Amino acid sequence: MSLNQLTIQQAHKGLKNKDFSAGELTEAVLEQIKKRDKDIGAYLTVTEDLALEQAKKVDEKIKKREEIGVLEGIPVAVKDVILVEDVKCTAASKILENHIAPYDATVIKKFKKAGAVIVGKTNLDEFAMGSSTENSAFGITRNPHDLERVPGGSSGGSAAAVAANECIYALGSDTGGSIRQPASFCGVVGLKPTYGRVSRYGLMAMASSLDQIGPITKTAKDAKIVLEAISGKDGLDSTSVEFKNKFQVSSFKLQDLKIGLPKEYFIKGLDPEVEEVIKKAISKFEKMGAEIIEVSLPHTEYALAAYYIIMPAEVSANLARYDGIKYGLSEKGDNLLEVYLKTRQHGFGSEPQRRIMLGAYALSAGYYEAYYLKAQKMRTLIKKDFDEAFKKVDVIMTPVSPTPAFKIGEKIDDPLQMYLSDIFTVPINLAGAPAVSIPCGKVGQLPIGLQIIGKHFDEEKILDIAQAYEDFTS
Repeated sequence: MSLNQLTIQQAHKGLKNKDFSAGELTEAVLEQIKKRDKDIGAYLTVTEDLALEQAKKVDEKIKKREEIGVLEGIPVAVKDVILVEDVKCTAASKILENHIAPYDATVIKKFKKAGAVIVGKTNLDEFAMGSSTENSAFGITRNPHDLERVPGGSSGGSAAAVAANECIYALGSDTGGSIRQPASFCGVVGLKPTYGRVSRYGLMAMASSLDQIGPITKTAKDAKIVLEAISGKDGLDSTSVEFKNKFQVSSFKLQDLKIGLPKEYFIKGLDPEVEEVIKKAISKFEKMGAEIIEVSLPHTEYALAAYYIIMPAEVSANLARYDGIKYGLSEKGDNLLEVYLKTRQHGFGSEPQRRIMLGAYALSAGYYEAYYLKAQKMRTLIKKDFDEAFKKVDVIMTPVSPTPAFKIGEKIDDPLQMYLSDIFTVPINLAGAPAVSIPCGKVGQLPIGLQIIGKHFDEEKILDIAQAYEDFTS
């Protein structure tokens, strides 16, 4: 097995045993990027010098026989909406084409403290808006399993980089499924933590009440390691929550586990082959002794509509800061208004423009109550659905996406078809709950992800269940 194919656990063990150095591990990853990324397009920026410098520091520690942490010396890729000081951060948008991050995001500070090696910034749909990574201003990313297909979005670059072994693990962000859907399409593990578990400071805001940073990894255990490193209260993010950060050894037994299957998720529109793979995976939990119970999430059918009012409303407010004055692209004009209009017209791609207009309309006088307020009330009902279901079951299992990875260009001209890719992930963001996508089978050569949804702050449990599945099927 090549060094770049290792998991976090395997790489940590190898570094501790001095089977290889952090420098060699980093070189193996950088070599793989040079070899494969011209076909895949997972990276927007490769930070080779920074990575080798960080790896060298870890090797010096090992030489001095100092203890090293579990992430120390291990290469990570970072979605290009998360700031890394003195490294370009573009959000895959022309409006920030040459923007250099002036400070580190909180998660990056934690990574640097933990001794992680940052190998580069990954491609995404512009400002994290999309489900295919075709909306990037700097070229599309391809699925490593089939280069004619999308890797999912918006964290498509991060998922593709992990799947192609162009890093050991990666960070993504998830607003409506942007970690879980690409993880499903690329056959890797993707975790959206509970809203507030991980600080959003230094994440370029898309929809502030929905965004959450999370890990994309090769195994469930690796996802748990990364989550432990990045979670916790942060004084710079008032929505972050103090939560006991030391992960307990989970006390649940699979024999006692009650798994909820929402009838609203197994409906017309779900690809029959995907449904078959998902049901086969769930039957394995039955073999392990879990009980399967049908539950209802009655307001699921309104989730996508509510999301596509709340999210664009927050987008229109958050993206108002890109006006050509403080930073980023600035077009010349005869007056201030012209500067604003020209900058935003030339700087934003069609998807951000579409969402800004939708959001501005939903928030405008006379429409606020009709749209935004109603959507927020629906959000409350969707959260209540989950709360009610969790009174009967420990976790809920569903497909991540109604289809496997689709072909490049197949949905790009039909925004509504594209939005439907997130139909099974959006409700979880509206509820603020945690969910993980784990690979559970294939349709042809295309991976399919199983979504395990937990109660708020129940990440340990869903990751332990994911790990039990990995152990049972390996």
